[in-house]
Amino acid sequence: MIYLDNSATTKPYNEVIQSFTKVATTYYGNPSSLHQFGVQAENLLSRSREQVAELLHVSSNEIIFTSGGTEGNNLAIKGVAMQYKSRGQHIITTNIEHDSVHEPFKQLEVLGFNVTYVPVDSSGFVSPAAIESAITDETILVSVMHVNNEIGTIQPIEEIGQMLTNYSKVLFHVDHVQGIGKVPLSLADHKIDLCTLSGHKIHGLKGTGILYKRNGVQLHPLLSGGSQEMQHRSGTENVPGIVAFAKALRLTLEHAAQNQQKMRGIKAELMDKLSVHERITVNTPNEHSAPHIINFTAQGIKGEVFVHALEEKGVFVSTTSACSSKRKKPSKTLLAIGKNYEEADQSIRLSLSGLNDYNEVTPIVNAIFTVIEDLKKVMR
Repeated sequence: MIYLDNSATTKPYNEVIQSFTKVATTYYGNPSSLHQFGVQAENLLSRSREQVAELLHVSSNEIIFTSGGTEGNNLAIKGVAMQYKSRGQHIITTNIEHDSVHEPFKQLEVLGFNVTYVPVDSSGFVSPAAIESAITDETILVSVMHVNNEIGTIQPIEEIGQMLTNYSKVLFHVDHVQGIGKVPLSLADHKIDLCTLSGHKIHGLKGTGILYKRNGVQLHPLLSGGSQEMQHRSGTENVPGIVAFAKALRLTLEHAAQNQQKMRGIKAELMDKLSVHERITVNTPNEHSAPHIINFTAQGIKGEVFVHALEEKGVFVSTTSACSSKRKKPSKTLLAIGKNYEEADQSIRLSLSGLNDYNEVTPIVNAIFTVIEDLKKVMR
């Protein structure tokens, strides 16, 4: 079995599972309780917050634990919009964001906010100048993903952040879910106000993540009822999951340089070998793309059909993002970069992790080429 759907979710590290199990069975107290078990859980919570902050080179009071990328993005976007709506009701994003960003913007439009969806070029890049030209006196938020989850394009976050320093009223949110551990990003150096991470993309557990919130930024909470997470997210904290997230982040960053080099090498080999096939068009750009994502179109074969055919050969891939795959809609990212509806409906995503290896390249390519030949016969 060759697993190539790591952008949807990764296999948890054994150490992560062990940490979760240990905390869940031994330190199961509510961290808000006053007794010994509660204090032990609270200490683990505080220690995890400090570890995460240290790994990200930020302050511990800038870390909000969440249930993952979707909640983090919603809290950042809606939290800013509702908190600062008296300053203005114009918000900006791109037209290739993950649905957990795209849909909150759509919801805010219904509530009366004016949204600009900045287009990208044929490689999926957004121009900082195009974002700047969209800014008005009413703008309060710009949200741009670091790494596109479908084709792997790396956005010019540093340039956008630097440009936004000229607009003190505008906050900058970055969805870093696909970038963490694969493409380095300094939160301080890139002038980022809010940043989202998810645990299950870095060999952690589903239902865990963080939102980085720069000191001084205020958020209107989505969840009310308690004072947890510095009054930003009510609800009893998932202490075992939080400890596991901290462990996953540490292990991921410790091995990041080595894994990035390996993934980059595997990706280059795969792209070279796949691009020679007459029916394959590689959609991931050669330059300025993440080391773990390859997107291609197989002419005349629907992505969903291709996924199941590859599965029969022990190779597991995806079409669009996992959150969108069951809707049976073509990739909005591919449509945004100029592909037609049919091409977008025929796209396949391979996504690597540090657990993949070079010896998988030949079996992957052979399986893909065999499936194409097999399906060609059926389609005649």
